[in-house]
Order: sequence, then C-alpha cells, then structure tokens
Amino acid sequence: MINLNGGVVIVTGSASGSGAATARMLVERGSKVVINYSRSVEKAESVAEACRESGGDVIVQRGDVSVDEDCRSLARAAVDRWGRIDGLVNNAGTTQFCAHHDLEGLSAADFQEIYAVNTIGAFQMVRAVAPHMEKTGVGAVVNVSSVAGVYSIGSSLAYIGSKGALNAITVAMARALGPAIKINAVCPGYIESGWHRKAIGEEATDRMVAHIKSSTPLQSVNTSEDIASTVVWLLEGAPNITGELITVDSGMGLLRGGIPARS
Repeated sequence: MINLNGGVVIVTGSASGSGAATARMLVERGSKVVINYSRSVEKAESVAEACRESGGDVIVQRGDVSVDEDCRSLARAAVDRWGRIDGLVNNAGTTQFCAHHDLEGLSAADFQEIYAVNTIGAFQMVRAVAPHMEKTGVGAVVNVSSVAGVYSIGSSLAYIGSKGALNAITVAMARALGPAIKINAVCPGYIESGWHRKAIGEEATDRMVAHIKSSTPLQSVNTSEDIASTVVWLLEGAPNITGELITVDSGMGLLRGGIPARS
C-alpha cells in the first residue's frame, strides 16, 4: 500500500468529472498531484486553483495519453518536481455514441482513436511510471474503466471493446508487475455528468437515469465523488487486492440473472 499523505499521484484526464473529483480528494488526503488535461487548460487550472486554495501541492501538465512521449513527459514532470511517483490514476477516456446495430456508423479510424486513448494510453502511462515505482518498491495504479467492458453495454461497440481490453490488460499487468506495483480497475456504471446530457440530450438521459434508479438494488446513480472515493480506496487501502475489476454500478450486475430489484 502507498501512503497518500505526502505521496505523489498522477491523475490523467483530471480537468473535469471523476478525474477532477479524484484530484481534489487526493489533495484532501495530503497527496501531491499532477493534474493532466488534453484540451481544456482553463478547466485544469480551475481544478488546480481549488486544490491550492485547500493547501494542495499540485502542478498542471498538458498531455495526450495516446502519445507515448506525452505519457513519459507526465512521469518526468512528477519526478522533476517531487522526486518520485507513488500512484497513477488512468482516468483519461473518450468515446463516440453509436447504436450497436449501426455497423456502418463506426469506422476503423473511430476504433483506433478510442482504443488509442482508453486502452493504449493507459498502457503507455503504466509503462512510463513503472520504473519510478519499482525504485521505491511500492506503487499503485487504478485504471478507470467501465461496466461497458464487463457487461458489453455502453455508448458504442468501439467503447465496449476498448474497456474490455483495458480490463484484460489490468489483470495481466497486475500479474506481471507485482509485488512492487498493484494494479486494479474501477468499472463505473452511469455517472451523472453534464457531458452525457450534452451528448444524448436531456430527455434521453432522464429516461436512462429513471430506469437505473427504478431497476437497480441501490436505486441510485453514481456521482463523480462516488468514483473518486473508490479510486482513492484502491490506491491507499485495499490491502492484498490486485488485478481486480471493481464495479460501481448500484448493483446493476446483479440483475443479469433476470431478478428485478425489490419494489
């Protein structure tokens, strides 16, 4: 296990959403955090400002995780500033909404773009930080995946495939990189966020949220903070847990046997 109080953690895709919530929560635990963005420096700086106002020691670093050199630059930025890397949260992700039956709606380029960020990007980040974690003999990685890769549901076939692949390499890397480094994945269900509403519309989102709340055992949907708290637990706590896929979905997976939640 790593000690987050004084520990150094890189959080990719932390300019908004669950990544931003994770960065803020880590700062509350006393961590030094690399806040990463790909496009929106303004959002990243806003997250950094909030962290600094609460006493956090953070830096903002641009980087596209689909580019290997950017991943290595993120690792160097952490080491140059604080001399070590203790934790990595692979939160950066992308998708494209496309009905699963619309086989003409996705091109090979669409698949490649989504895999480049969601799967290859996570691998490249682990590769960039692993030598620094191995030097200290302890490190923790959390890949933010999705129930899409567990239940084969989600925004598009390309997204499902990318998260399924991320889950598979999470398990394989955990086996390969222990005992110095533990690697787990968090697989959220739907997360309440503005970008989802913007992508598919308010009405469709409201219908989906209502269905989740009425059909799942916990009758709730995730917030960004829900995901962040699970990530932080896997980083600092969760002793002797590695290579696991932790679903955070209000019990959605329990319904696969066809038994509805109690009314």
